[in-house]
Amino acid sequence: MPVGSRCWSAPPMFIAIRSSWPLFLGVALMMLGSGLQTSLLGVRAGLEAFDTSATGLIMSMYFVGFLAGSLLVPRMIGQVGHVRVFAALASIASTATLVHVVFVEPVTWAVVRMLTGFAFAGLFIVAESWLNDRATNQTRGSLLAVYMVVMLGGTAAGQLLLNLDDPTRFQLFALVSVLISLSLVPLLLSATPAPAIQVPEKVGVRQLYRASPLGVVGCFGTGIAHGAALGMGAVYAGAAGFTLAEISAFMGAIYLGGMLAQAPIGVLSDRFDRRLVLTVTTLAAAAAAVAAGWGMGVSNAATIGLAAVLGGLTLPLYALCVSHTNDYLTPTQMPAASGRLYLVTGVGATLGPLAVALLMDLQGPVAYFGFLAAVHLAIGVFALWRMTRRAAKPLEEQGHYASLSSTATQVAAVMVAEEAVEHQPEEAETDWVTAGDVLSAETAAMDAANDDETPAVREA
Repeated sequence: MPVGSRCWSAPPMFIAIRSSWPLFLGVALMMLGSGLQTSLLGVRAGLEAFDTSATGLIMSMYFVGFLAGSLLVPRMIGQVGHVRVFAALASIASTATLVHVVFVEPVTWAVVRMLTGFAFAGLFIVAESWLNDRATNQTRGSLLAVYMVVMLGGTAAGQLLLNLDDPTRFQLFALVSVLISLSLVPLLLSATPAPAIQVPEKVGVRQLYRASPLGVVGCFGTGIAHGAALGMGAVYAGAAGFTLAEISAFMGAIYLGGMLAQAPIGVLSDRFDRRLVLTVTTLAAAAAAVAAGWGMGVSNAATIGLAAVLGGLTLPLYALCVSHTNDYLTPTQMPAASGRLYLVTGVGATLGPLAVALLMDLQGPVAYFGFLAAVHLAIGVFALWRMTRRAAKPLEEQGHYASLSSTATQVAAVMVAEEAVEHQPEEAETDWVTAGDVLSAETAAMDAANDDETPAVREA
């Protein structure tokens, strides 16, 4: 090498992102298919004159399957491996999509939708396990941020595909199937060793509530809101008289707003009392929902704009609640707590679509925004009440906010916990654990977490 020449070395973050492109491409294709499918089913259900409550049940079954998959798929992976499970579940998800167009009736759709949720949970677990395997302490936050952008951006882009054909025809369902099948290609052809499955141990909800009541209640309420907003958004728009292009724009605006707002809200939550940020965000989301409800029928364009605002305010709430909870936990408790918060959010998500559907049956489409306003208002009021019960956490003791979507699995939640651990004060370093440590302790922790003699998590 000539004297004076310099060899430039790429930053670890850049190398990690560049080496993960097959994973991100596969996830993007998956989310394109998933985003299109959710809105397509909502629109098609309306065109087939399904009862709104029946459609709500169909959408709720996706989250039931997703929760079941989150609990069962890790065991499947332990028995037959990542690659086989990923291929099998992608085939199930791809095939299930086509069943919707062959058997057009609510009961079949509900069962198939549950299978789809189960399959997607497994696909995300495998993808997130590969992602976590590539992550280091220096690159984990960046990889998580890119992953969340790919998830939300892919889902938002999937809404635009709704305009490609008539929802009553076979073609859009076939497109979903093709996208899901194609997501296999970059992942399975990349020369990547199968990672160890990262599964959080379990911790009792009562223990978690004693540590952070707002975190638990906030995650549950956020799950209800997200399940209702995302699961029934296309149904609302169709009932409100939106055109197909407006329906796709409405749903895309929710996801796009959420994607763009993650970083600004995260910065604010790191610089101010996180409870205050959560309170303002939820109350602002309630106000946006009220405004959208009042403006219903006046201007669809304005409603779409307000949907973007609502998405930007509601989709970051899950990460806010998880980050707030981590502020009151020791590093060794964070992975287990994040996994439990994920399940609490999932239970809420199963209730959201059905609850808002029943209200829409009684009061019409305006109940969609009314329900969302009420849920966000309830979270905000509870947050205000909690602010009167104990002093704010000193800013220097607050953990670091990390982007996290409620559509991710508990594996991503553990990654967020590990990212939070990396930003804990130095005196906590001796208690740090990794997701691999969590896995090795899983069996013992499942028994100990529910033992009444187990010391409670730190009260704060």
